[in-house]
Amino acid sequence: MKRIYLDYAATTPADPRVIDEMLPFFTEHFGNPSSVHSFGQETKSAVEAARETVSGLLGAAPDEIVFVSGATEANNTALKGTAFAKRDKGNHIITSAIEHHSVSETVAALKKEGFRITNLPVDRYGMVDPDDVKKAIDEKTILISIMHANNEIGTIQPIAEIGKIARERSITFHTDAVQSLGHIPVNVDDLDVDLLSGSSHKFYGPKGVGFLYVRKGTKLTALLFGGDQEKRRRAGTHNTPGIVGTAAAARIAHESMAEESVREAVLRDRLIKGITGAVQDASLNGHPTMRLPNNANISFHFIEGESILLSLDMEGIAASSGSACTSSTLEPSHVLLAIGLSHEVAHGSIRFSLGRWTTDEDVARVIEVLPGIVSRLRVMSPLFAERTSHGIVQR
Repeated sequence: MKRIYLDYAATTPADPRVIDEMLPFFTEHFGNPSSVHSFGQETKSAVEAARETVSGLLGAAPDEIVFVSGATEANNTALKGTAFAKRDKGNHIITSAIEHHSVSETVAALKKEGFRITNLPVDRYGMVDPDDVKKAIDEKTILISIMHANNEIGTIQPIAEIGKIARERSITFHTDAVQSLGHIPVNVDDLDVDLLSGSSHKFYGPKGVGFLYVRKGTKLTALLFGGDQEKRRRAGTHNTPGIVGTAAAARIAHESMAEESVREAVLRDRLIKGITGAVQDASLNGHPTMRLPNNANISFHFIEGESILLSLDMEGIAASSGSACTSSTLEPSHVLLAIGLSHEVAHGSIRFSLGRWTTDEDVARVIEVLPGIVSRLRVMSPLFAERTSHGIVQR
């Protein structure tokens, strides 16, 4: 049985070309980039070359890129670093109701430190209204953090509009671009952001490495202390193989983005049409057009998503019920609740995320087996029995 992976939003396999570029830095070029001898200077040159590559793809300057361990550290550094650096200016932070937990949990921790948090609502498509951002700003606002594209429902936010508002009010603006990097164009000046988070393993690079873009002049307090790496913005020995792999993955993703995004969008739309056409009471979550090209989040009413996932896995198909970071919880997705779904419908939602190695045959296989899985599970569902007897349709 062929195994089909449709959980690229959780993580991606490293591209073999990326691995090839990384391998020499495990054995041949292994020096510490902070060392002054030739072994260290070789790897330092590689780190700086990677910095130039990543910054160039974002429209940034090389010294505006800080290499970190991944998106969680990048988001924590952006939020805590800004909050602590600007505490004498104010204590108000604006974010949204659908942020990744590495953002929402960080602002929750900052709230305990005395910061005031505004969580903006979203519409039924998961979109933040820039006017709501503008209305939420007051004289104590020091930071706005809105994700570029949602990791669960794929909705792309109006970041450039929000960035313009933040710039006009001289407020630091951060975006979590973890899901958008490698899939849609990301330019820091076009988006008007001061801080931007990225994670290598979301665009076919290695795990455990990422970066934070920090616009020149942006005040940021370091969270890790020790050495003077990354211009004292992030202490710790550089993960040279990971940094080299990040740059390689970013370059490859950028080079193939135009063609790949079209290909993925075609497969995504075929998957959505095939599922919603074959399964009654199945509805798409997220914006119908302003969404990532590889994301299809669908609610299957009257049954639980976990049961669907287990049944799909038995057929060799891997998908997700939401963020991989919260897959062990029994609580419904905070994102789906924020767009107005009931607890029951939110529990029955599945995220299919496509990627570089998804094929027409993979999509066809899902469309073939999923209707039978849903029908079988609904036969055992008390909610579906109630629906068939009363004609109830859940929202």
